[in-house]
Amino acid sequence: MPLRIASWNINSLRLRLDNVTRLVETLSPDVLCLQEIKVQDEHFPHERLSALGYRHILAHGMKSYNGVAVLSRLPFSQPARRAWCGREDCRHAIVALPGGIELHNFYVPAGGDLPDPEANPKFAHKLQFLEEMAAWFAAEPRPTANLVLVGDLNVAPLENDVWSHKQLLDVVCHTPGEVARLEVLRQGLGWVDAVRHFIPPSEKLYSWWSYRARDWAASNRGRRIDHAWVSPALAPRLAGAQVLREARGWPQPSDHVPVIVDLA
Repeated sequence: MPLRIASWNINSLRLRLDNVTRLVETLSPDVLCLQEIKVQDEHFPHERLSALGYRHILAHGMKSYNGVAVLSRLPFSQPARRAWCGREDCRHAIVALPGGIELHNFYVPAGGDLPDPEANPKFAHKLQFLEEMAAWFAAEPRPTANLVLVGDLNVAPLENDVWSHKQLLDVVCHTPGEVARLEVLRQGLGWVDAVRHFIPPSEKLYSWWSYRARDWAASNRGRRIDHAWVSPALAPRLAGAQVLREARGWPQPSDHVPVIVDLA
């Protein structure tokens, strides 16, 4: 059956509930995966989201930082939360959707400002996280499985995923080491980049713009660090994908915008 999945680093769910409502009214996703929800599970706004039609919720949150959630209008099974790098920091949620689709929602560490794993523990954590992801998915190859991986992966892999390839080569999110590790992860299962499946790599495309810019739209110094991938078995069902740039201009916006993928 047709399925619309949206992924969004909301940068504080309770602060931006009105924007979630606007997204739902605009695009009506069947499943909404959120990152950086920044709310403990006991304070998660179940009632407000249920009123939008999302009665099936897996929340995996912590106070002030990180956190992921899967909101679904469809019943799901096998909800799971997974820890990485020996830390319980709420970065991965898993559910099984109707039709045999296994959905993974990730929030990869940002990595701090200095792209040096010896001098910057945050960057070392990010590299380790990407390496563990690649090893975990590769440990049990499932070439016929219907898998979806979405989330803020905090890596802009392609030259046109950043406003300036040359100027950002030594900036965290676009360094060769990060890009190489993400590619190892992608190649491990032959993941298909759903967005670039429809929007060619020759076209500039971003999902994040810094709050520091006086006019984010005029400067347009963005990065595509939010992604939606599908396994090869699911690729024939890809029917469309988009990045909702306009959401960056909504009142009290997140610095990220939603990424949407449609399956036929």
